[in-house]
Amino acid sequence: MRIGSTLRATLLLLIAAAICLAVIGCDETSSADPSTASSTSPSNYTSTGVPTSTTTASNDKPDEESEMGQEVFNELKGKSEIVESSPLYDSLKPVAEAITRAAQPQYNHPFKFYLVHETQPNAFAAPGGNVYVTDSLMYFVKNIDELAGTLCHEVSHTIHHDTMTLMKKREKTTRREIAADVLLGSSRGRTLAILLVGHLHNLGYSRDVESRADLTGSDICAGAGYNPWGLIWLFQDFENARESEVPELLSDHPNDKNRVRALKKHFQENPAVFAQFNSDPSSATPLSVPEDAAEVFVQ
Repeated sequence: MRIGSTLRATLLLLIAAAICLAVIGCDETSSADPSTASSTSPSNYTSTGVPTSTTTASNDKPDEESEMGQEVFNELKGKSEIVESSPLYDSLKPVAEAITRAAQPQYNHPFKFYLVHETQPNAFAAPGGNVYVTDSLMYFVKNIDELAGTLCHEVSHTIHHDTMTLMKKREKTTRREIAADVLLGSSRGRTLAILLVGHLHNLGYSRDVESRADLTGSDICAGAGYNPWGLIWLFQDFENARESEVPELLSDHPNDKNRVRALKKHFQENPAVFAQFNSDPSSATPLSVPEDAAEVFVQ
C-alpha cells in the first residue's frame, strides 16, 4: 500500500508539473540582474565594457523572452564566461551601438552586447535582447564590416524570435526532463536556459530561418552604416578556412553559396539601399584588436 501511495503521489506531481509547463503563469520569475537591464548606448557602458544598469520603465512587464534571457545570462555568469572588462570592448562597442540604433525599433527589449570567453569564433543571441560575442571571433574577422554582418545576423534572429520558436519546439521533446527538474525544484525557465546554453553553438536553425536572418541582417547593416557585403566576405573567407576556425553560427548549413546568392539577389533588387556599398573587401576598414587582450570576468 505504501508503494502504491507513493506512485500515486508521484503521478500527481508529474501531472502538476506538466500543467505548470503548459501555463506560463506557473513559471517562476527570476530576479532581474541589473547588468541585463540596459540598452547598448554610449552612456550605458562602464569604462570596462559591460552595460551598466538602468531603470526599466514602469510599464515594462517581464515576459517569457526576457525571463529566458535572464536565465541564460545567469548560466553563463555562473560558468565565469562573461567578460566584464577587456580592451576588446573598445572595438566592439562602436559597432554594437550603431547596430542597436538601427535595429532597436524592431524589437521590444533593449539590445545588450557581451563578450564571452570561448575558443570557437562565434556569436549567439539569447531571447530578450542579449547578444553574446566570443572573444575569439574578434580575432577571426578581418574587418569591421565582417564583424557587423555577424552581429546583425544574430540580432535578426532575436527580432524574428527564432530562438524562442526553436526552443519551444525542442521543449516538446524534452518535456519529461523538464518535468523531472520541476519536481526537483528547478524552474522551467532555468531548465530551458540550461538547454539553450548547451545548444548555443548548434541551434540547428532551418535554411529558411538562416536565410531570413541574413537578409534582415543586411538591411540592419545598411541602416547602421556598415557594408552589408561583410557577411558575404565572411562566407567567402570560410571556403579556405580550417573547419575548426569557422564560426558555427554560419557553418550549421554548409551550402553557403545559396546564402551568398540570396544576399546578392537581395542587394540587386534593392539598389536604393545597397548600390552605394562597395563589393571589394579591400575597401573595408580592418578590425584592429590587441593581441592576447587581458580579460576580467563577471562574478
